[in-house]
Amino acid sequence: MKKILAILSACLLVFLGACSGSDSTSSNGQSASGKTEVVFWHAMSGDLEKVLNEMVRDYNESQDEVEVKPVFQGTYEEALTKFNTVAGTKDAPTIMQTFEVGTKYMINSGKVQPVQKFIDEENYDTSQWEENISNYYTVDGEQYSMPFNSSTPVLIYNKDAFKEAGLDPEKAPRTYDELQAAAKKLTKKEGKQTSQYGFSVLNYGWFFEELVAAQGGLFVDNENGRKGNAEKAAFNSKEGLNVFNLINDMYKEGTFYNSGQNWDDMRAAFQSGKMAMFLDSSAGVKSVIDNAPFEVGVSYLPVPKEEDREGVVIGGASLWMASDIEEEKQQAAWEFMKYLATPEVQAEWHVKTGYFAINPAAYEEEIVKQEWEKYPQLKVTVDQLSETKSTPATQGALISVFPEARQKIVTGMESLYQGVEPKEALKRAEEEINRALESANQ
Repeated sequence: MKKILAILSACLLVFLGACSGSDSTSSNGQSASGKTEVVFWHAMSGDLEKVLNEMVRDYNESQDEVEVKPVFQGTYEEALTKFNTVAGTKDAPTIMQTFEVGTKYMINSGKVQPVQKFIDEENYDTSQWEENISNYYTVDGEQYSMPFNSSTPVLIYNKDAFKEAGLDPEKAPRTYDELQAAAKKLTKKEGKQTSQYGFSVLNYGWFFEELVAAQGGLFVDNENGRKGNAEKAAFNSKEGLNVFNLINDMYKEGTFYNSGQNWDDMRAAFQSGKMAMFLDSSAGVKSVIDNAPFEVGVSYLPVPKEEDREGVVIGGASLWMASDIEEEKQQAAWEFMKYLATPEVQAEWHVKTGYFAINPAAYEEEIVKQEWEKYPQLKVTVDQLSETKSTPATQGALISVFPEARQKIVTGMESLYQGVEPKEALKRAEEEINRALESANQ
């Protein structure tokens, strides 16, 4: 019995010791190793989280001053909700990853420290960043956050289907007329059933925004909300109507496939041959190529006429620094951000995830050159971004109710399939978003 009691006592001491050591950070923000701890909230799941954790591990092992602790917080929306409950308190993360449409929300929160402070203090050269990425997160000349995982939409197509339809597999459609003509040739019927549709766009507001911006159209007024708070929607325009007319016309022609709102379902439909062309994120290109049983082509976002082409708006997310935390932690967060922006790290990130390198020097790294030999389609996505003109349209809109606005656009897109005329569908979306903007501005 004495031996048993001794063993139980020893186990209890070990257990208590483990509990007391479960929080390795002291009250002054130091980890058990003596390093300054940086808590990094992110929304990268699955394989992306594995890559991110590898990057963090490499950084932690590369120096003895800072220890970054990555913590998955669910989707972008879920992470932002959690941040809202702890912002400005001791429980707030040092670094917060937020999707691009959360930019205005983060600025309005008053709980973030713009990285411009650190850029100015050490005269950090931001020209090494891709301008068409960093521009999104620059407001009134101030860099609020550091670009991180960035993507744009591209046209993905089935080269084998192009050959079968008598189309040039090396020449994807770049205008709406070319797209419609190719879609007609690619659409296949078996009796009354359509076995292959020509084209598809996910029912997701991002694609509508991008198709409007590609023509130089604005989503909201006041220069897309960058010359003051947006008060009215601006997409009920020639550019917006061009997009809704395209979808409506192709749907009526029977060449457009309604792929719903689920990204996986859309990609599965393409890989199974249900449609021959569709719009996807540049970050999904590698996965689509690896999983398709045919040769895959990638091209630029189509526009009504080639002379309309302005470029694309960056999507993805950026890294924000919390305010109301120790200056030592802020400096540590900045050191980590700078590390992430180095060509070597960005090259690894681009190759392993398909996201753009925020530092274009990464594309000169040998690892990228080798990857582009295997996946030349990736270079197409980079070229489209680098050729983008810097305008209020391609810089992207800033509104605090963006997630809600996107859903209104989805409703408008889906109403086209129910027979609502494009002008009416666009008008309804405009009115609903105007009400949301009015409420937010109050």
